[in-house]
Amino acid sequence: MKSGDPKTYEVIIIGGGPAGMTAGLYTTRSRLRTLLIETGLLGGQITTTELIENYPGFPEGINGSELSLLMEQQVKRFGLEIINQEVLEVRLEEDRKVVRTHVSDYYSETVIISSGTEYRKLGIPGEDTFIGKGVSFCATCDGAFFKDSRIVVVGGGDSALTEALFLTKFAKEVTIIHRRDALRATKIYQERAQAHPKINFLWNSVVQEIKGDKEVRSVLVKNVKTNKVKEFETAGVFLFVGISPKTQFIKGLVEMDEGGYIITNENCETSVKGIFAAGDCRKKLLRQIATAVGDGATAAFALEKYLEEKE
Repeated sequence: MKSGDPKTYEVIIIGGGPAGMTAGLYTTRSRLRTLLIETGLLGGQITTTELIENYPGFPEGINGSELSLLMEQQVKRFGLEIINQEVLEVRLEEDRKVVRTHVSDYYSETVIISSGTEYRKLGIPGEDTFIGKGVSFCATCDGAFFKDSRIVVVGGGDSALTEALFLTKFAKEVTIIHRRDALRATKIYQERAQAHPKINFLWNSVVQEIKGDKEVRSVLVKNVKTNKVKEFETAGVFLFVGISPKTQFIKGLVEMDEGGYIITNENCETSVKGIFAAGDCRKKLLRQIATAVGDGATAAFALEKYLEEKE
């Protein structure tokens, strides 16, 4: 491999969330020539989180964008090279890995995939039509557009409840629509949501259609126990019904589970030597900033050992 080639690296990291930035911090401090490729904002989904309370070191919590910026400043201090491009494919070419983006090909001895996840859609009529016109996947981004409005939040996990609580800063009324009669979210979020005067619940219910004209006006909601459908007026629909891994670009190369999550061992090694996975795109029990950071450190350390053994 030609080390002098400007597009050739010892490490390429795909994804600039907490896992990717932590991996980059470790590899650059080990003086490995590293390129980090990110499609959107550095920090990934944490940049859309208003308050992070479960990441150690911040007793009062911290805003997601602020935490992301601190991480970015830290990795740049050690000289991590960062580009903003979309990765289309990773392939093997003899003993090197080729990462193809919409701009160019980049070559590396090793790759760390830390591409994270994206919000899952409901797949119902009106959903795609009204994205940006009342349908949103980010309360922090769009909440201020719904001042004094009636809005709905779909979901019952941590994201749904934390975003619903944030939306009460703007909305007149927030209705959480959940397909079951019990929430999945952490107990402290359940307590806060159920005690909030602006938050109501529609239990055992699913959204079947999003309706409107130039923007959202209502949703059709079906009760899964009675099968009754009613129209519910709303100005906004915030969807938090789960996540899917962003791993399409490496499908067929490394082993994945049926959901598209990358299967690794405890050292974040995939089924292909020299390719590692870290963070939310990896098959794992818990997807949090704390575990992503741990993955990033583990993958980088395992990668360094792999390169040493190659020599």
